[in-house]
Order: sequence, then structure tokens, then C-alpha cells
Amino acid sequence: MEVLHPDCAGLDVHKNVVVACVRHMVKGRAATIVKTFKTTTQELIALSDWLSVEGVTHLAMEATGVYWKPVWHILSDGVFELVLANAAHVKNVPGRKTDVNDATWLSDLMAHGLIRASFVPDEPTQQIRDLLRTRKQFVRERGGHTQRIQKTLEDANIKLDSVVSDIMGLSGRRMIEALIAGQTNPGVLADLAHRRLQASGAELEAALLGRVMAHHRFLLRLHLEQVDALDAAIARIDQEVDANVEPFRVAVEVLSSIPGVSSLSASVIVSEIGVDMSRFPSEGHLISWAGLCPKNDESAGKRRSTRMKKGAVAEDHPHSMRLGGYADQAKLPSGSVPAHTIQARRE
Repeated sequence: MEVLHPDCAGLDVHKNVVVACVRHMVKGRAATIVKTFKTTTQELIALSDWLSVEGVTHLAMEATGVYWKPVWHILSDGVFELVLANAAHVKNVPGRKTDVNDATWLSDLMAHGLIRASFVPDEPTQQIRDLLRTRKQFVRERGGHTQRIQKTLEDANIKLDSVVSDIMGLSGRRMIEALIAGQTNPGVLADLAHRRLQASGAELEAALLGRVMAHHRFLLRLHLEQVDALDAAIARIDQEVDANVEPFRVAVEVLSSIPGVSSLSASVIVSEIGVDMSRFPSEGHLISWAGLCPKNDESAGKRRSTRMKKGAVAEDHPHSMRLGGYADQAKLPSGSVPAHTIQARRE
């Protein structure tokens, strides 16, 4: 097999160490040198210097959790052409699993051009991606605390979610705060409802008659404080995104012009795929990379499966696109949601 990169290296990256295998072609034969470095900044700089002295031109490493990132950041300042490999695509032969063998295997694949490079965005794109992925986690955590509030109300036999579409909306929030303050009179609690609430006074009073104990008030106050803290954190992230979205302003505005795509959704899309579409040979490649096309599983003329691959696997993983978790502000395009799915209205 033809050798495309005669002076290359493979890096097996771990949390505390990096095993580097340099591969040279000498008189038609492959010669390898293996060294191990720690992952401290000083050691990674020493790794970069050693690779430069060895005349390495191409480097390959696997995307191992978040551990590849500091290695990538330091080596990207050098003269190397870096390739980030999906671990699922570069598995070694079974039974040959050691750090040295993994690094050697990566160097062999790199030498022959057999590694398909993963998309690693530039620094501004990575930063806004980190912000929006963190925002998604906060939105999920906020939803978890909202569910715990509902669970606590059910334990006190307060059927608030049966008469209010969103217990954290205007009406629901007023009633929960009153319960925390010690108010238990159903009539007084029902009077806190917003005038647009569709439930009648009698329905509200019936739903708000329960057995609220000091234990319930403590839990409600605790979860409500967490919701408020997460709301404040999400607002700070939104401000930071707005302050750093300028390099992507044009792309965000173009995407926002699509019916049903909000500015938040547009920012998420840009943070995941970037603005340089030249890395995708066609729109089909982009759709496949995003995991939005059905799998091709056919045998003997029969299609066995058309399921799409799962998204949102491990956090900070470079091989999967994440667009979920933003339903609090983003809207799906018209026709993409079944007719019976209706977004709850905040009261």
C-alpha cells in the first residue's frame, strides 16, 4: 500500500499521559520511535518540540473524552497537520490493545492516509459551542427541578398541574410562593391566578386544597431557588453569546430568516457546523454528519433498518451534533411537529 506521509506520528491520549509513536520511512522500511509524555503543559510543549526535531509533518490522535483538547491546542500552534480520528473508525485488531500498539496503529493508518479526519472548529466557534452546550445542560437541570416541584406538590395533594399548563408560569409561580410563605387557604390561593387562566375559581380551589407541611415548604423553596439560579445563569450565558456572536452574525441572520428558526436555534446550528461549508463536499455529507439521514442497512435486496443514528452522546464529543434542549425559546419548522403536539402556554 502506498505511503502518503513518510514522516508522521500517532498519539494515544489519556488523562495523565500521551504515548507518541513517530513513524519514518527509511530505505523503504518503516522505523518507529515511541516515547511517553505527561499531559502537563510543560510536557506537552516538550512533546511538540520532540516531534518537530523528528521532522514529523502529520499527526493523528483519537477523540478521547475531553483529554484530546489540551493536546490539540498546544500542537496546533506548531507546523503539524493534525487529524482527529473517531475512535470507532480506527479500532485496532482485537487482542492487540496496549498504549504502544494503539499509538503505532494510529501512525500506520496516518502514513497510508486511512484516517478520516473529524471536524474540529476554530477557537471562536468552539467557545460559542461550549456556551450553548452549557446552556442546554442548564435548561435540562431547570426542567428537572420543575419536575421535582411538581412531585412535591403531588405529595402534598396539590393538583396545580391539573389546572395550570405551566406551574412555573405567572399564576403557578404566585401560588407556589404563597404556599411557601404559609398560605393554605384555597380561596386566597385561587385569587392569585392570572385573569387569562382558563380554569374556573371552583376548579382552582379544589385543586389547591391539600395537606402542605413544613417539609413540603422547605423542598419547594429549595427547588425554586435552584430554578431561579439556573434562570440567572442561562441569562448570563445568553448575554455572553450575544457579545461573542459577531463573527457569525451574517450566518445567524440568514438562518433566522428560515420560518420557525429562532436566533437561538440559528446560533446553535452555527456553533455546531461552523460557517465554512467547504469541509462538506455536498449537502448530503452535512446531513449525514449531523445524523439526520436514515442509515443504509440493506441485504439481499431487503432494507432491514432505516433508523437514524443517535445524537447527543458524550459531552464535548466532536462527532455528534446536538440541537436538542432549546425548546424553551426555539420553535421547530412548520410541519415538523405532529398536529396533536401543542406547546404549553405560560400563564
